[in-house]
Amino acid sequence: MKKVVIAITGSSGAIYAKVMLDKLAALREQWSAVGVVFSENAQVNWEVEIGPLQLEMYPFNFYAKNDFNAPFASGSARYETMIICPCSMGTLGRIAAGVSNDLITRAADVTLKERRKLILVPRDTPLSLIHLNNMKLLTEAGAIICPACPSFYSRPQTLEEVAATVVDRVLDLAGFTLRTYRWGEPEPR
Repeated sequence: MKKVVIAITGSSGAIYAKVMLDKLAALREQWSAVGVVFSENAQVNWEVEIGPLQLEMYPFNFYAKNDFNAPFASGSARYETMIICPCSMGTLGRIAAGVSNDLITRAADVTLKERRKLILVPRDTPLSLIHLNNMKLLTEAGAIICPACPSFYSRPQTLEEVAATVVDRVLDLAGFTLRTYRWGEPEPR
């Protein structure tokens, strides 16, 4: 049973976060705790891109961005994976610089220092040299950079299916077992 932190930051791409939360809710038998934290800009983007943010429909624990009493603000809570999806370049840069000024960056710092899995899903484009250098620093520190670049092998038909090509890859990286399209294998039923 996994303990996972999901951070949702202010980059456009709230659809990725929604699909991730929906899929994690459906994988309930594989996790014991999911802690979720939104940045202020993530909440704004969700409402602009998707509509009202209805957290009560999810079986997760939600934390305020400055709640340093959240269990995953400490390594002793043993959350094994943190996923930031979407991950703004500002958040990515603060993590790369070691700035822990809110719960998201503190949890990322804890995840790295404990040598646990940190998966960042940036959506911004184009990338500057600063962005690339920050990604390099984080990769060297043990993070996984998984850009929100959809695949089309499975011939997705809806926006949610397109987003799922990224989310399924992220959930694979996090160690979840899920039915998804896999190159060279029969279609999942």
